[in-house]
Amino acid sequence: MVARKDVGSWLEGTPPAGGGDAVGPRLRLPATGPGSLASLNRRAPAIVIDWLLCLLIASAFLGPNPLYPLAVFAAENLLLVGTLGYTVGHRVLGIQVRRVLPGTGAAPATGPAGPARAAVRTVLLSLAIPAVIWDGAGRGMHDRAAGTVIVRR
Repeated sequence: MVARKDVGSWLEGTPPAGGGDAVGPRLRLPATGPGSLASLNRRAPAIVIDWLLCLLIASAFLGPNPLYPLAVFAAENLLLVGTLGYTVGHRVLGIQVRRVLPGTGAAPATGPAGPARAAVRTVLLSLAIPAVIWDGAGRGMHDRAAGTVIVRR
């Protein structure tokens, strides 16, 4: 049987030097522990926490319009990821968004994504579809376009 890793993905880009299929080395991240790629087991509950919090805030302060929770969600992501590097859900589950420095051979920057990267990431995340399309390194299309990665704290 052919596995997905044998076929690859058009989003993966070129394979890492020396072959192998480990995600950490592809993004210059440690395999485990702080700074390693956050698993879906942490990312999915984090976005659920953020969405529920935004629903609560929108219904309590803004009214019944179905677009208000999305606006609150976008504002939360833009402000918190752009300044602190994490949303409320990320903080609760011990993950954060960091910049990726492509092609430098260095580890991802330790600082937050910054306002410009957070804006790109937020727009694509709000569309939902880019968030469910992943590359071979486990990053969503929104993270890849913004030059970010979600790692464990």
